[in-house]
Amino acid sequence: MTARILLVDDIEMNLRVLEARLSAEYYDVVTAMSGADALDICRSQPIDLVLLDVMMPEMDGFEVCRRLKADPRTMYLPIVLITALDQPSDRLAGLEAGADDFLTKPVRDLPLFSRVRSLTRLKLVTDELRRRAETAINLVGAEDTGGDGREPLARLAFYGEDADETRRIQKHLKGIVQVETVADAAGLIAAAVNGAADAVLVDMAAKAVDPLRLVSQLRSNEASRLLPVLAIAAADDDETAARALELGANDYIQRPLDRHELIARIRTQMRRKRNDERLRQSVEQTIELALSDSLTGLHNRRFFETHLATAVQRARTTGASFSVLIADIDHFKRVNDGWGHEAGDRVLKQFSARLSDCLRSSDLACRFGGEEFAILMMDADFDTAMSIADRIRRSVCETPFDIGGESIDVTVSEGFAVFDAARDDALTLVRRADQALYAAKRGGRNRVGTAAAA
Repeated sequence: MTARILLVDDIEMNLRVLEARLSAEYYDVVTAMSGADALDICRSQPIDLVLLDVMMPEMDGFEVCRRLKADPRTMYLPIVLITALDQPSDRLAGLEAGADDFLTKPVRDLPLFSRVRSLTRLKLVTDELRRRAETAINLVGAEDTGGDGREPLARLAFYGEDADETRRIQKHLKGIVQVETVADAAGLIAAAVNGAADAVLVDMAAKAVDPLRLVSQLRSNEASRLLPVLAIAAADDDETAARALELGANDYIQRPLDRHELIARIRTQMRRKRNDERLRQSVEQTIELALSDSLTGLHNRRFFETHLATAVQRARTTGASFSVLIADIDHFKRVNDGWGHEAGDRVLKQFSARLSDCLRSSDLACRFGGEEFAILMMDADFDTAMSIADRIRRSVCETPFDIGGESIDVTVSEGFAVFDAARDDALTLVRRADQALYAAKRGGRNRVGTAAAA
C-alpha cells in the first residue's frame, strides 16, 4: 500500500533530502514551504500523512497542527512533527496541538518508515469508516451527531514486570485513567477481549513473555483488534519500537517516562478510538434503517452500488487500487429443494459469518441477492484480491455447514476484477467480476475466476 505524504519545511534542502528518501520507498510526495501552503494543500488535495517541521517563520508547526485538527475536513489527518527540539516539554506541546508523533532531527530511516507505515495503515481504516458513514447519511438522510462531547474516564490494562515502574505509572495516571495492572499475558488478553479495558499498555522489556507476540495476539483477536495498544520501549531502542508498530501497536513511548507525555499519548489514542466508534455507530444506525440485509446482517445491494460509485471516484482522483469480488454459493437451489428454505437460510447466515471473518477491516461485504454476494476490497491489487478470494473459498469448502442437526458440504465460486481507470466505471467493473465468476463456474465450481487482462 502506498500513500500520499505532504512534507512541510521552510528549508528547501531539507525537503529535497526527505522527499528523495520517501520517493525511494514509492511514496507519493507533495511539498510545501510554509504553514499557509500546507493548510491550502490539505484542504484541497487528498493527503494521507503530514510530516511537518516545527520551526518555521510566520506560522510554526504547532499552529499548523492545531488548525488542521480544528477543521472537520482535516481533523482525521495523521501529523508527525519533525524538529531539532528534543525535550519532553516540546513533545508534549506537539501532542497537545494534535500531533500523532514526533521525529527528532536528524531523522533516522527506521523510526521514519515504521511511523509512516503505522499511521497510514490506521488512516486507511478510518477513511473507510468515514466513507461508509457518508454513504449511509447520503442514502437515508441521517445525521452524525458526533457524540455529546464528554470524555469518560478510560480503563487502561497495563502489563509490566518492574514493580517500581508499575507504581510510578499508577501514580502518573491517577485520576486520568483507571489503571488495571495484570500479572501475566493471559490476564491482559482477557481484559482486552472481555471489554474490561479501553486501551492496553505493554512493556517491551518484559521477560516472562514475548511482548511483541503479545501485541500480535491482541491485534489478531477479533474482540481486541480495534483496541488501542501502546508500547513502552527503552531509550533509543528504535528497532523494538518499530517492530511493535509493524505488529499493530498504535503508539509507543520511550524511557525515561515523562508523565505529561504518557498522558498526552494515551489521550490521543482514546480520542481516535472515540472518533472511530462514533463513525461505526453512525454507519450501524443508518444501515439498520434501510441499508442492511435482514437475514445475513450484511450491507445490501443498494448500499454497495452507492459506495462503489464513491470508490471509483476516489480511485480516479488518487490512483488508489481496489477490487470487486462476486461470490455465488454453488448449487444453492439443491439446498432449498433438498432440505427446505429454513436450511437454506441457515447456510446463508453461516456463509455470511465465514465471509466476514475472512475479510480485512477495510473490506465491504454485501448480499447482492439470493445466494450471490459482492465484496469491495479497497487498496487491493491482483495478488491481495486473489489471496482474500481463496481464503473465502477454503473457509467455505473445508468445514461442513450445520443446518440443524445435520451437516452438509457447501462450496462457493468467485470472480474478481481489479479496477482499471482506463476502461472501468462501476458498471463495467462489476460486469467483469461477474464474467470471471461465470468462468469459475464453467471451470468446475469451487474455484476463483479472474477478469481478463486489458
